[in-house]
Amino acid sequence: MSQRDEPGGDGRRRRRGLRTGFTTGACAAAATAAACLALRGESPATVTVPLPAGFEADFEAYGRWTDGRRAGAWVVKDAGDDPDVTHGAHIGAEVELGGATPTGRGWTVAGPGAVARGVGGAAVELRAGTGVGVVTRPGLGIPVGGPAINPVPRRMIARAVRETLGAPPVRVTISVRDGERLARRTLNGRLGIVGGLSILGTTGVVRPYSTAAWRASVLQGMDVAAAAGCPEVVASTGGRSEAYARALRPDLPEVAFIEMGEFTGHILRRARELELETVTLAGMIGKLSKIACGHLMTHAAGNQVDLRYLAGVCRRAGGGPALAEAIGRANTARHAQELALAAGLRRFFDLVAEDARRACRERIGARPRVRVLLFDFDGGLLGRAGDGG
Repeated sequence: MSQRDEPGGDGRRRRRGLRTGFTTGACAAAATAAACLALRGESPATVTVPLPAGFEADFEAYGRWTDGRRAGAWVVKDAGDDPDVTHGAHIGAEVELGGATPTGRGWTVAGPGAVARGVGGAAVELRAGTGVGVVTRPGLGIPVGGPAINPVPRRMIARAVRETLGAPPVRVTISVRDGERLARRTLNGRLGIVGGLSILGTTGVVRPYSTAAWRASVLQGMDVAAAAGCPEVVASTGGRSEAYARALRPDLPEVAFIEMGEFTGHILRRARELELETVTLAGMIGKLSKIACGHLMTHAAGNQVDLRYLAGVCRRAGGGPALAEAIGRANTARHAQELALAAGLRRFFDLVAEDARRACRERIGARPRVRVLLFDFDGGLLGRAGDGG
């Protein structure tokens, strides 16, 4: 697969020698185009797909077949140098002539797991094949009961049909080989997507080590929680802190728990937009101390833990000069935690939690209410803030 005419690009090489890749949506559109060409009796070595990013990409297709009324083809996803669970996934499309009834413009449900759209007079009915999930919860911007194929990939698939076949009604079934197993390594289950992967992508391109996909998943999780009627979400900085928060809050449904990673600011803004009542942040000393210092993007490669801040917290909590000096010279935030615990300075942790809460409130105002839970590395609750409102 290759890119052509990318503005400002250098083939598929990006800075530091990293290669860009392609989204599952782009690959699904390419497989659809290859299947449509097979219906026309054509089987070129590559198919060209225009991407929403503003340039074209060539995709190699394999496994093409046709019986004159139906045809299929497969594309192997190349995610470039992005650590993507779907890198190397085999994404297929089967196109069946006459499989849909013309419905005009707009999305309409056309049966279990199916959605149809009229595009330039054509009706394109989309179905979830093996390894593609089906939506079971509202809040994703996709009809419940329909295939987990996001709006931009839907348009790309419909365009591939229109530009190769014109405007006959067709049914397009998208599949991902081994997709149900791969989906277990994603957030799909929590989002209410069952049976396989989502077909995603807004630009068609995967940027190496981009955080965009993770951020989008986090915000989708917020939307799903709101659509499910959750007044409170628990946003954790990692998998362990989420597990600890779940144990502490068994009263909340699964959909209310969101692993936000480094996207604290995005979580807070979306919660305010959705008019949620409460956001509870759950984390450990390192990430929460960064938030306390006002750094709402907490990637390990970015803002470092401010040990001078933690030394100041020690003094505010009643720790003596020797302890504050030791914390200020600690190797890590965890080391600072160990020093405070050894000294019996439990108030130290409530103050870090309260500072983190205050930093969030300064960013978003009084609503939503913010609570903070600070855990140790074994799941013990060291500090908390915001229970009073």
